[in-house]
Amino acid sequence: MTTPTQFTPALTAATAPGNVADRAVKRQRVLDILDAAGRDSLLLTTNTALTWYLDGSRVHISLAGDPIAALLVDRSGDHLVTFNNEAGRIAAEELPDGVSLDTVPWHGQLHAAAADLAVDGNPLAEATVATELRAARQQLLPAEAARYASLSADAAAAMTDVLMAATPETTEFQLVSELAARMVTVGAEPLVLLCNGASRSDFRHPLATHSPLGRRAMAVVCARRNGLVANVTRWVAFDAGTPRELDAEARIAAVEADIFRATVPGARLNEIFAEIKQSYARHGFGDDQWTLHHQGGPAGYAGRDPRVTADVTDTVVLNQPFTWNPSGPGVKIEDTVLLTDSGLRVLTTDHRWPTTEVDGRRRPLTLRP
Repeated sequence: MTTPTQFTPALTAATAPGNVADRAVKRQRVLDILDAAGRDSLLLTTNTALTWYLDGSRVHISLAGDPIAALLVDRSGDHLVTFNNEAGRIAAEELPDGVSLDTVPWHGQLHAAAADLAVDGNPLAEATVATELRAARQQLLPAEAARYASLSADAAAAMTDVLMAATPETTEFQLVSELAARMVTVGAEPLVLLCNGASRSDFRHPLATHSPLGRRAMAVVCARRNGLVANVTRWVAFDAGTPRELDAEARIAAVEADIFRATVPGARLNEIFAEIKQSYARHGFGDDQWTLHHQGGPAGYAGRDPRVTADVTDTVVLNQPFTWNPSGPGVKIEDTVLLTDSGLRVLTTDHRWPTTEVDGRRRPLTLRP
């Protein structure tokens, strides 16, 4: 087994944008998990856990690949292990203050080397406390909430910019490429890009094609920056819309309003899920609509953390982000929101986008350029 080697950052090294005060709270939350489990160390290996605990550090190269770092949290401190060919960038741009950095050869066993740093060589595996770690991530701290709001606003602005410039002749690939460019320009990683023109409006998860948008289209972007993922869906149309479409748009917004009312501190996610199913029937979408697409759930350091089902019993807390996404035939509504002490605050907003009032809150209409 390869022994990890201590890496000494250059004196000019810059640290990641993480907040020292927020990181101290996160470390205490993990120490509490260790106390409850009667253990002295925990090995973090997933992108969601690492970016949360390191408060936004980038620990990936390929968006589709595994993290290029692992982190051992123990009573003495935080110990990040990465491959030797990644250490320079990690130290210069991603390493928070107070975190030691060790390396293994690029062909070495990353997780085994990180685990070997534990006093007994046998740290608690992340998967065994996945529920506890999810609970530790629920409540956003002040600095990360501010970063999330900034990312969400950028995602909403990108939607406005791109869809205002779209025409019926714009292809789906052209539209999502423009969305991707705008997100990368503001330092975000587009994790999901979806688009369906009028000819493909039946698909709930429409990967783009060369088809032109036609008379109406849906666009979806899920973008990550500093570990946090913002999600937003918008519609554009080049005519006035049919009475059936306009009615369905109003009814899906009413379903969302029911979900928003149910998203309160102390509610359990499976209870909200039950309300979602009832709301679809209440607003004329039928009893089975919930079976045709996932309904969203808590957001933050994962697109959904987790998706709600009847089996998820997590309790909603203040300062927790959500992205609900009710949908029906040819309609969907989706924004990233934060539950505050004054109610749900929509984060993915742009004052240029047309809105209407739904249950006392401004909600997006279909854009008609």
